[in-house]
Amino acid sequence: MTTTGEVRAAARGGPWWWTRWRSAALDVSLAFVSAVECAFEGVRFARDAGIPVAAGVVFGVLAGSALLVRRQWPIAVVLVSIAITPAQMGYLMGIVGLYTLAASELPRRIIGSLAGMSLVGMLIVMFVRVRQDMARGTWDLGDWFVPFAAITTAIGMTAPPLLLGLYVGARRRLMESLRERADSLERELQLLAERAEERAEWARNEERTRIAREMHDVVAHRVSLMVVHAAALQAVARKDPEKAVRNAALVGDMGRQALTELREMLGVLRSGDGVRRGEQAVPLAAVGVAAAVAASKAADEGEGPCLEELEELVGQSAAAGMVVDLSVEGDVRSYAAEIEQTTYRVVQEALTNVHKHAAGAKTHVRLAHRVSEIAMQVENEPPPEVPSAVSARLPSGGNGLVGMKERVAALGGVFVSGPTDAGGFRVSAVIPAA
Repeated sequence: MTTTGEVRAAARGGPWWWTRWRSAALDVSLAFVSAVECAFEGVRFARDAGIPVAAGVVFGVLAGSALLVRRQWPIAVVLVSIAITPAQMGYLMGIVGLYTLAASELPRRIIGSLAGMSLVGMLIVMFVRVRQDMARGTWDLGDWFVPFAAITTAIGMTAPPLLLGLYVGARRRLMESLRERADSLERELQLLAERAEERAEWARNEERTRIAREMHDVVAHRVSLMVVHAAALQAVARKDPEKAVRNAALVGDMGRQALTELREMLGVLRSGDGVRRGEQAVPLAAVGVAAAVAASKAADEGEGPCLEELEELVGQSAAAGMVVDLSVEGDVRSYAAEIEQTTYRVVQEALTNVHKHAAGAKTHVRLAHRVSEIAMQVENEPPPEVPSAVSARLPSGGNGLVGMKERVAALGGVFVSGPTDAGGFRVSAVIPAA
């Protein structure tokens, strides 16, 4: 886990312009050593200049202490070192100042200019000093040694700290760039994880909705017919025992059919998770696989209802006392399993709603096979004012029309429902055949 820029900024605990106490201690130590060096060199400078020694020492201490601000104002430190170069003092300050300047974020032209000034100043001072020493007889090496010593010393005092500072600055910028890239990557990974969790939650919600819709379609129709037959059984139990026996048999058949469809659906949900037991998988992938397999396996294996069962479905409603007729237009042909299942469920739920809300009303079921689509319509007339003998008070959850619309929309179709001018209710849907 990387440390973000905000956390690093908050972690700064050094005094004044220092980011850390360790940096402050280092600069104070360097300034102390430089002040001591300049103080000793100030004694010679005072004697050569003919001023009091104390003045030379104080001047050296003040000049050498400029290293305290090398991180905040590196240009000032280099300029001070260049200024005191003729006094032959501040060598440590010049080396450290050039290193700090080269490692900073200042433009290259400024760094080059100041480094050139320092090189020229050092070259002139060393040339004069070596020449004076040779004139005094300290060294007896020949005229070639003066420029050689001046150039070598000037380059040796300027080039190494400059190159080292450039290297350290480039490495520091590279590390900062890598750190920022790592921070950016971490933020992107966090964002991707949040989006993955959102997609996983969306997939879970979609799967819950799909399961609820399937359970509603499977249970509501069968149980509604069972309640209708039970009501009819209660009404004719004493008057017509034979009819009561037939209604009881129908109730049993409906219950067995409902249980069979529930077992098929639960079997798909249990076996179609697409992940072996005991294996660890990414939550999003597991949810996606489970949702996709559970939604499509029934269609792929042909376990769901099809259009051939529509006539039986209408017959069950007729057996429950509904006056219903089925008309089919166009050339009958087969469609994809999900299209046939959706068509069946829409008709099934529409008939269930008639049982619930318009018991005894005459109902028309129309199915049209067209060139590129299949259309269905379930329309019931107004229910009779006198309640039917087989009517029953059936509860309604208000999810039937919503489920039908979701099913049709998932296949790119159009779903319309609403009351008719005659006082009945109409449910229409058109689904593309492809």
